[in-house]
Amino acid sequence: MRVGLAAIAAVVLATSAVWAEDWPQWRGPTRDGISREKGLLGQWPAQGPRLLWRVQDVGYGYGSVAVAGGRVFLIGNRGLENEFVAAHDARTGRKLWSTRLGRVGNPNQQPNHPGARSTPTVDGGLLYALGSDGDLVCADTAGGRVVWRKSLRADFGGKPGIWAYSESPLVDGNRLIVTPGGGQAAVVALDKRSGRTLWRCSVPGTAEAGYASAVVMEAGGSRQIVQFLDTGVVGVEAATGRLLWRFDRTVDRQYRVHAATPLASGGLVYTSSAAGGGLARVSRAGTEWTAEPAYLERRAPGGLGGAVLVDGHLYGTSGPSLVCVEQATGRLKWQERSVGEASVVFADGRLYLHGENGQMVLVEASPAGYRERGRFTPPDPPDRGSAKAWNCPAVANGRLYVRDLGVLWVYDIRASAEPAGR
Repeated sequence: MRVGLAAIAAVVLATSAVWAEDWPQWRGPTRDGISREKGLLGQWPAQGPRLLWRVQDVGYGYGSVAVAGGRVFLIGNRGLENEFVAAHDARTGRKLWSTRLGRVGNPNQQPNHPGARSTPTVDGGLLYALGSDGDLVCADTAGGRVVWRKSLRADFGGKPGIWAYSESPLVDGNRLIVTPGGGQAAVVALDKRSGRTLWRCSVPGTAEAGYASAVVMEAGGSRQIVQFLDTGVVGVEAATGRLLWRFDRTVDRQYRVHAATPLASGGLVYTSSAAGGGLARVSRAGTEWTAEPAYLERRAPGGLGGAVLVDGHLYGTSGPSLVCVEQATGRLKWQERSVGEASVVFADGRLYLHGENGQMVLVEASPAGYRERGRFTPPDPPDRGSAKAWNCPAVANGRLYVRDLGVLWVYDIRASAEPAGR
C-alpha cells in the first residue's frame, strides 16, 4: 500500500508542476491572452527554443492559430480571390485539409494591407471562420466540410471598416457572436449549429464594424457581450441582444482603428487604441446600466497587439515601449523599449512578445521591473516589404506557435526539453 500511495503522490506532484492545454481560439482558452500551462522554459537559449517544425507557406495572413485536438487551424489567402481556412497536423505540420471562405476584402474597401485577418474558433467538432470580406463558415474539424455559411454583408447589411473584417467569432453557449457593423445589425447572435439568427443588436450612430473581437463578461447578475465598434465600446445582453451601455472614452477619433480585444471581468472593462488605454466601471441601477470612466492613460497599453492582465497589472506595448500599469489606477509601474510594438500573451509567469519586426521576446511578468529572459528571430522569415508581423503568438501543449504572414514555426518550450546541465 505504501508503494501505491507513493506512486499516486508522485503523479499528483508531476501533474501539479506540468499543465498543458489547447489554445482553441483567438487569444487562448479564455480569450484574454492567458495560458494556464506550467512547466515551461524559464530562460530561452541564445538561439531560441528547439524548433520542431516549420511550414514556409501556410497562406498569407495576419491572424493567429487555434490549436485543438492535435490540429492547428488558421486562415490564409493565396491571391485576392482565394481566402481559406485550413487544418494542419500539430505534430508534423502536414496540411490535412483546406476549405475556401471567399475573396479577400472588397474592391470598394481598397485595404492598405490586403490579406486574411482573423483566427478560427474551435468548439467541439466544429470550427467557425470569418473571412475578411464577411464570409462566415461553420465547418467540421475532421475534414473541413461546410455545415452552414453566412455573409455578414448580404445577410445582415454589414459594413466593415476600411481594412475589412478582422474579428474572430465568439462562441457563448449555443450562440455564435459576430459583428457585421452598421446601425441595424451592429452585433448579431446565431445558433452555432444551424446558423439561424437568434438576435440582432441595433447600435444607433454606428457606421461600421471595428476590428476587435468580442468577449463575454458577467456583471451585476447579467451575462454580457462586450465589443469595440467604430464609435466605442458596447455591452449587449447575451440572452436577448439588448444594448445595455456604451463607452467612448478610448475611441481613436482620427483613424478609428479599434483592434485590441477588450479585457472585461466583473464590471471592469479595459479597452485601448491610439488614444491610450482606459478603464470603465460598468454598473446597474434598477434596469439602467452605466459605464463610468475610471481613467484614460496615454501610456497604458494601446497597441494593436492588445494587453494581458496578470495579478492586477496590465502588460502590453504603448508605441515602441513595453509597459506595465496598475489596472485599478492606470499608474505606470515601468516601461522599456523591448521589441517595439508587439502582440503579447502570458504563460507560466512570463510574457511572450511577438514584435512587428518578427522577433520573439520572453519577459518576466512582474511589476518590479523589466527582466528579459531571452529573444530570437525565427529562421527564414517571409519577405515582408512594408507589411508588419501583427500575428499573435499562441501557447499550447508545451509548444509555442509563431506565425509571421505566410510562415508558421512551432517550438518546444517545455522545461523538460532543456539540455542536460542547464
